[in-house]
Amino acid sequence: MEYNFSELEKKWQNYWATNKTFAAKDGGNKPKYYVLDMFPYPSGAGLHVGHPLGYIASDIMARYKRHKGFNVLHPMGYDSFGLPAEQYAIQTGQHPKITTEQNITRYRQQMDKIGFSFDWDREVRTSDPEYYKWTQWIFIQIFNSWYNKTADKAEHVSTLIKAFESNGNANVDAVCDEDVKPFSANDWKAYSEKEQSDILMKYRLAYLGEAYVNWCPALGTVLANDEVKDGVSERGGHPVERKLMKQWSMRITAYAQRLLDGLETIDWTESLKESQRYWIGRSEGTSLKFKISPFDSAQGDKFIEVFTTRPDTVFGVSFVTLAPEHELVNIITAEEQREAVNRYVEIAKNRSERERQAEVDKVSGVFTGSYVLHPFTGKQIPIWVGDYVLAGYGTGAVMAVPAHDERDYKFAKHFNLPLPQVIEPPANVTLSGVEAWTEKEGTLINSDFLNGLDVKAAIKKAIEEIEKQNLGKGKTNYRLRDAVFGRQRYWGEPIPIYYKDGVPYALNESELPLVLPEVDKYLPTEDGEPPLARAASSWKHEGKYDYEHSTMPGWAGSSWYFLRYMDAHNEKEFVNKKLADYWQQVDLYIGGSEHATGHLLYVRFWTKFLKDLGYINIDEPAKKLINQGMIQGLSAYINRLSGINFDNTPKDFLNKIHELNHPVFFVSKNKLEQIKNSDNLSFIKEAYLKYNPGVDFGAIQFCYQATENKGFAKIPIDISKVNSDDSIDIKNFDNILKISNAPNLYNEFILEENNKFFLTREVEKMSKSKYNVVTPDDIVEKFGADTLRLYEMFLGPLEQSKPWNTNGITGVSGFLKKLWRLFYNNNTAVNLSGVEGCMVTETEPTKAELKTLHKTIKKITEDIERFSFNTSVSNFMICVNELTDLKCNKRAILEPLLILISPYAPHITEELWQQLGHTESIAFEPFPMCNESYLVDDAFNYPISFNGKMRFQIELPTTLTVPEIEKEVMSREEVIKQLAGATPKKIIIVPKKIVNIVH
Repeated sequence: MEYNFSELEKKWQNYWATNKTFAAKDGGNKPKYYVLDMFPYPSGAGLHVGHPLGYIASDIMARYKRHKGFNVLHPMGYDSFGLPAEQYAIQTGQHPKITTEQNITRYRQQMDKIGFSFDWDREVRTSDPEYYKWTQWIFIQIFNSWYNKTADKAEHVSTLIKAFESNGNANVDAVCDEDVKPFSANDWKAYSEKEQSDILMKYRLAYLGEAYVNWCPALGTVLANDEVKDGVSERGGHPVERKLMKQWSMRITAYAQRLLDGLETIDWTESLKESQRYWIGRSEGTSLKFKISPFDSAQGDKFIEVFTTRPDTVFGVSFVTLAPEHELVNIITAEEQREAVNRYVEIAKNRSERERQAEVDKVSGVFTGSYVLHPFTGKQIPIWVGDYVLAGYGTGAVMAVPAHDERDYKFAKHFNLPLPQVIEPPANVTLSGVEAWTEKEGTLINSDFLNGLDVKAAIKKAIEEIEKQNLGKGKTNYRLRDAVFGRQRYWGEPIPIYYKDGVPYALNESELPLVLPEVDKYLPTEDGEPPLARAASSWKHEGKYDYEHSTMPGWAGSSWYFLRYMDAHNEKEFVNKKLADYWQQVDLYIGGSEHATGHLLYVRFWTKFLKDLGYINIDEPAKKLINQGMIQGLSAYINRLSGINFDNTPKDFLNKIHELNHPVFFVSKNKLEQIKNSDNLSFIKEAYLKYNPGVDFGAIQFCYQATENKGFAKIPIDISKVNSDDSIDIKNFDNILKISNAPNLYNEFILEENNKFFLTREVEKMSKSKYNVVTPDDIVEKFGADTLRLYEMFLGPLEQSKPWNTNGITGVSGFLKKLWRLFYNNNTAVNLSGVEGCMVTETEPTKAELKTLHKTIKKITEDIERFSFNTSVSNFMICVNELTDLKCNKRAILEPLLILISPYAPHITEELWQQLGHTESIAFEPFPMCNESYLVDDAFNYPISFNGKMRFQIELPTTLTVPEIEKEVMSREEVIKQLAGATPKKIIIVPKKIVNIVH
C-alpha cells in the first residue's frame, strides 16, 4: 500500500469536519486547557507559509493536551473589520462585507487543508452584527463607568452621580480630566442637563474630548500609533500629521498602575513585558511651575508647568523646551520669531511620536523669543520649542538640564546654550567633557539650599521646598496616554451613541446592534465628515436624532474575543458567567510581538474593566503568551547595469540616441564584483556596435561611456521561476521578467564561465512586491499538509525568525515515507489488519526497540512541554531511523509511536492508526508514558585499545566489577591473538568507557 498523502489528508479532514471531532465540551470532569491564536485579518492575498507557523504550534499543543486528558478549547475566527477592505471599496465601489466574506472563504479553505483541530462551531467574525452587538454593549458599559481611585476600580456612573447629589465633587477621588472645577451638591442640582453631561464626560471611562491624533488626509481617518511608521501610514505609505480633534477616547490611563502590576503575574515573554512597561512609563517626580516673563499683567500670571523626575537638578536649568503641539507655543512666541516657530511647528507636528522618540541623534528646535523666570533664582530662562518633547507625556514641557540629561545636552550643544553643572560625580568618575552626567549619584553643587546633599536626599529636599512654596506637587506620572477610540471610517463598529440637543446618549441594550447603514460612497463627505455622515438624512435614532458618525478602531473587537469563544452563540449576554468561570484565562496564547503595545495592552485593559464590574472573575486574559518568529522569504534579484540618464544627455545627441538599439545588461551574481572593480568594460562598446552597425559612432560612444558609470539596479524575480541552484534559464527570460515594451531594447547577459546565469538571494519579509511569497497551498499540493506542518516546526525555534527554503523540505517528506515503510512493505503481505501489505506483528519487542521508543517518549514530552517543537522533529527522525535499522514492525512499539507523532502529523497517524484496526480517532488516545527502566543500559560496548590504539569492541554486562571486566577481556580470543604471547605491563579500565592494554 503506497503512501498517498493527497487522498488520506482529504479523507481525514472530511472525517474531522463531519464528526466534529474537535468540538469542545463545556464543563465535565477533565481539566480544561484553552489554547488560542491571535485571529487573522482576512486579507485578499490569503495565507503565505509564514502565517501558519503559530497556528501549527498551537495545534500541536491542543492535540497534545487532548492526549494528556484535557478538555481543550481551540477556536478560530476572523478580525474582519479592517482598512484594506475599505480601501478596496473606495477604489471599486464593492461593499467591504462582500470583499471580507470572499477573503474569509479563501482563508478557511487554506486552513482546512493544513489539518488544524479548531472548533469551528465557535467561529467569530468581528464584522458580524451578532458579534459587534456585544462590542457595542461593552462600549456602553465603559461609557457608563468612572474610575474610583479610593476603591481602585471602575464603578457604574450612577454611584458618581449619587456622590455629586450628596456632596458635590469635594470628596470624589477619581481619575478624570485635569480641568475639573469644584462644585457643591446644590450646584450640581442647579446645572442643566447639558452642563451635567459635560461634567460627567470629564469622568467617564469612554469620553468625548479633544486629543492629539494621527490624522491621515489621504485615508480620511485617524490612525493608531501602531498604524504609523516613519511618519506615514503603514497601509499605503500616506503622510500622517498630528492634529487636535474632538474624538472619542478611552481612559486607559486609569488602569496604568494595574497594567504594570499585572505584568508580574503572567508568563509572557520578558521583551514584550518590557515593551509594555516602557509604553506605560511610570515615573516618580514632581510638577513645577515656571512663570512666563514678560506677560500681560492684565491677564494675570501665566505659567509653564513641567513634570520632572529630577527636581534635584532644578538649579541646572538653562532653558525650557515646549512640545511643538503645546497650547502655549502660539501664545508666548515673540513676533520676530513667529514665522520661524510656525514653520518649525508645521514640520514637527507631522512626525509621529514614535519617530521623534527613536531619532535620539537628530537635534532640531527653534527659540520662541520669550522667557520664564527660574522659580528659585528669578533668573530669566529662554523658552524653546523642540520635537524631542512630546505633548502626550507629562505636561508637554521640560525643564532642560543639559549637564545632566543626554537629550538636553545634545540640544544645548547644538544651539550653544549654557550647561551649568549642579552635581559633582563620585571621586572615582572622570567625565570626558563631551557628555552629560546622568546618573543619580554624586553631590549637589551650585544649588543653593541643596548644596552638599547627595542626589537621593536632594530629590526629597527639593520636592519639600517646591510644595512648601506652592510651586508644584510631588506626583507619579505615566507615559501612557488615553486611547483614541473614534475612527473616521466606514468599515468598523458604529459607536452606539446618539445626540439630542448636543448631549450624547448611549443606546439601550434592546436597540443593539446598531448596524452599519448603506452609503453611496465609502469616502468622507465633501465637508470632511466621516463616511457614515453620508447616511445622516435617513440613519437617525428614533428617526430624528443623529447617531455618532465615527466608528470603532480595529482593536475594539479583538479586545474581548477570547471571551466570546467561550459562549459563541449566546443571544442574551456576551458570555455566560458560569462558562467564563469554567474556561477562565487563556492557558496559551500565540501571536506576533508587533501587537505588544496595541492589542495586547487593550485586551488587558478591557479584561480588568469587565472584572471590576463583576461580569468575569479573571484579571488577565492569558496566563502564558508566546510570540512566534517570522518566516521570511528568500527573495531573488537580477542585477542590471544601469543605463543612460537621459536628463543629462546633450541635446545634439538626444534624437540620435533615441534612434539607437540599446542593450540592457544583466550581470550574473559572481560576475558582479568583477565588473564593479574592472576598468575593462569593452563588452559595453561591443554590444552597442553589435546592435547598431553603421550608426553615428559619437552617439554610441556617449551611450557606452554613460553606462560605464557602473551603477546597478536590483530587480526582483518571481522565485517560482528560479532553479534550485539559484540560476535562471535565460532562454525563457522574457517570460520571467518584462523590462520594457520598447522595441529597441535588447537583453544582454553577462554569464559565468560555465555559461550559467545566477541570481542574488536575500532573506527578507515575504511580500507580493518582492515576488518571494510561497503559499501553503502549493506546498500541501506537492508534499502534503503533514510535511508542511513538520517542516515549519523543523525550521528552528518557534520564537525566532528564519528564512523559508523549499529545497529543504524533501528531508521531512522523506521522513514521513520512511515512517510509512515501518508499517507497509509492498513485498510483504502479513495482512495483520486486513490490509494488504501491512506487516505489523504482535511479537514482543526487543530491549533495543523499547529503549528507542521510551527514549523518544521522554524527549518528545520534554520538547512539547518547553515548546521546543523543532527538536521534536529531529527526535522523530532519529527514532524512525533506529527502528528502521532494527527492522522493527512490532505493534507494541509502533502504536505508541503514532500517538507521539500525531500532534505534529495528524493525517498520516490517523490513517495508520485505522489500518492497525482501530475504529476511533487517534486524537484522544492517552499519551505514552516513559518507563525509565527501559533507558538503563544493561550492557556496554567497550572499545579495546592496545597502547592507546583502538582495535575492536567487546560487549560486556554493565554490572561487572573492574576485576571481572579484566578477567573477561583477557580471556577473549581476539585479545590473546593481539598480544601474541606478550605480558601486559598495565591494564587501564574505566567502567562504561574504555579498556586500554599497555604491553
